Amino acid sequence: MKYKITAYSTALFSTWINVEELNLLIDAGDGLTSGLLQKSRKIKNVFITHPDRDHLNGLPQFVQLNARDGYPKIHYPKDSGSFSAMNNFLNRFDPHVSSSSWIGIEDQSRTEIKKNILVEAIRNEHVKSPIGINKSLSYKVIEIKKKLKTEFLSKSSNEIKEIARENGKDFITERIESNIISFSGDTPVDDYAKWDGSEILIHESTFLKNEGDSKIESKGNKHSRLDEVLQMVKEIKIGTLILNHFSSRYSKKEIDEAVKKSIAAYKIQIPVFLVYPGEIKRDILRTKPINE
Repeated sequence: MKYKITAYSTALFSTWINVEELNLLIDAGDGLTSGLLQKSRKIKNVFITHPDRDHLNGLPQFVQLNARDGYPKIHYPKDSGSFSAMNNFLNRFDPHVSSSSWIGIEDQSRTEIKKNILVEAIRNEHVKSPIGINKSLSYKVIEIKKKLKTEFLSKSSNEIKEIARENGKDFITERIESNIISFSGDTPVDDYAKWDGSEILIHESTFLKNEGDSKIESKGNKHSRLDEVLQMVKEIKIGTLILNHFSSRYSKKEIDEAVKKSIAAYKIQIPVFLVYPGEIKRDILRTKPINE
């Protein structure tokens, strides 16, 4: 399936990403509801990566417009106090939003958002914290399918039905997990293995180069650099790359030139899409990749 992904992402200012078919929102920066309008009402599950304001300041308007019988469900790093504070404020300011759900989650937790579709949380190192304290998370969307075990492939359909009747369906099938979408959130590049096998990887690329980057780092929080991201992509297997969270210091021309240069240097063969600073990128996967 070619998912309908719409995103806005500008470092320091706002990030939000909507996967329409999954009723899923990742991060909720400013401009979320004005960017999606009525489509925001289809969102059931929101996963926030960390408590920086550019990733959560769109929540008050979003929840105010869409609160209904247990939805939307707002999932957030459980050890961040910003979310409970915001929820408490919203309940006083707009009492009807109390029907929404706010759920603290931790590293390696899994949340079912649709039948056979899970979101797995993964710790990242954007916000410095001790192991076991969850303040900054990345996310993977996992699809689960059942596949006929190899030893039964030569059996006829009638034989398979009889075996399943006697032993149950789980006896003849194996569970297959596919990483259909990965979202890095704000993070330094660290463990390549966490993204290996992603069909779609949405990864931040705040900086194009080293010069002056430390001036944009917020309270010591760590980000990724373009060359580090593409070096990683070269070493792992993914299907499609979407780069986001570029610093607004860069123009579209500078970003295009830097990305094309790095794609050539690292011999990247997969499609690469860009979410430019200050622009909503609608239905990303149906646009033209930068390296086509």
